[in-house]
Amino acid sequence: MTSKLAALMANLEATFGTDVRMTHAFGQITAVVHANQYLDVMRTLRDEASLCFEQLIDLCGVDYSVYDEVAKRELIVAQDESMCPRFAAVSHLLSITHNWRLRVKVFAPNNELPVLPSVIDIWSSADWYEREAFDLFGLVFDGHPDLRRLLTDYGFIGHPFRKDFPISGYVEMRYDPEQKRVIYQPVTIEPREIIPRVIREEGYAGLKPNRPN
Repeated sequence: MTSKLAALMANLEATFGTDVRMTHAFGQITAVVHANQYLDVMRTLRDEASLCFEQLIDLCGVDYSVYDEVAKRELIVAQDESMCPRFAAVSHLLSITHNWRLRVKVFAPNNELPVLPSVIDIWSSADWYEREAFDLFGLVFDGHPDLRRLLTDYGFIGHPFRKDFPISGYVEMRYDPEQKRVIYQPVTIEPREIIPRVIREEGYAGLKPNRPN
């Protein structure tokens, strides 16, 4: 760990104590926060002079449904140790004052309806990031003033970055010349063989068969 990261880790521990779990890997510090402390921690990260994270430079969703249950428990902070949440929001913060970065991870406590507080009142840049996480992962950010889909169509069904979302989707869109408008219909993609054809029939493409010497 570099001296700058060591200083950041020390400032984080002095500010939050054991309320926030910190890990260091690949040259970056990650803070794992409980959902009910999320807003307070994020506001402190911005306002505390020894931390001073003025900018939210990224926020995305993560679906941990295919992760090993034991591995997930190593990542989370939860009051119920048996709980293995599926969805998380991951934020990347930048301090221009101190020239350091921090990753913050918070898990939604409910897998069926993943709801987290919006940080848009702390960093206005969270606006479209949270909309994107809602669109692609179904994360609901409580307090967001305009939580609409951002990348998919308003009539899109499901959330395409979830691990259980089918690759082909559920519906397809095409122009109907009779109705003179764009319509939705069930996906018509048929499964096809994608295994390379290694064994060719004799004489394929004019090739002479290999004969033993």
